[in-house]
Amino acid sequence: MTTHLGTRRPAAARRSAPHGPAAAVMTSPTPVAVDLGSAYLTLWAGERGVTAAPTNEGRTPLIRRARIIDGPGSVALLSRLLLDYHDPVPAGAVVVACRPVLATPADQQLTRRVLTQVFAPSRLLFIDTLRAAAIGAGAATGRLLIADIGAELTEVAMLDGGHVVAARRADLGTRDLARGAGVDMLADTVVRALRDVCQQADTHRFASRALTRGLVLVGDGATRPDLTTQLVSRLRTSVHPAAAPHTVALTGASLAAMAAMRHPTAG
Repeated sequence: MTTHLGTRRPAAARRSAPHGPAAAVMTSPTPVAVDLGSAYLTLWAGERGVTAAPTNEGRTPLIRRARIIDGPGSVALLSRLLLDYHDPVPAGAVVVACRPVLATPADQQLTRRVLTQVFAPSRLLFIDTLRAAAIGAGAATGRLLIADIGAELTEVAMLDGGHVVAARRADLGTRDLARGAGVDMLADTVVRALRDVCQQADTHRFASRALTRGLVLVGDGATRPDLTTQLVSRLRTSVHPAAAPHTVALTGASLAAMAAMRHPTAG
């Protein structure tokens, strides 16, 4: 595994460092949201909008099971995505990055190094992907059960007031359906994770109310009616696929980035 990122000047600084009279002009930092998924790396940069690229087109994927395994490659891909914008993203952005639940400190540190090299941010904040998805879906209030079934990772959590209070993850996703895993295996994984979350001591008393509200489903799994049908049958509650399941977490992260701009001491 290659984790050395080198000492290159950050991409944002290389492309838009102020010079001459412009150096004296102070501008507000750009709000940026990043979702580094196992299938796509997706970027939002304020009024510049959204751009994305696959993370597994090469011989070796950049990200596997939601973990960066090629740091320099991820830096290069993010830097190429920045070139999609006609208006450059200056150094000093306020960056909010989606983080899988139960991410290790090593995983988070490598992600921080990648994003710091690309953006040279003034602030870099992490938000749990499931929390971001709940915010993006407009469902972050109250007690909520939410599942993100991605290409290579499944995350399940209970949220209370928009904050993760219990979570589970499994290295299984929709891409595994093409590798011999069945939809029933994916559904079983979600159901087991939900039961573990609901039976946890500090969430057990909230479980029945959260189950009555139903399960919010995001990620690629939310596009599969056969999986939704199995979850409804096994959980005996409603399942609500998000309207834009592939980008709902990025939407939530973008809202968090704008909130961080308005409240500089938050986060």
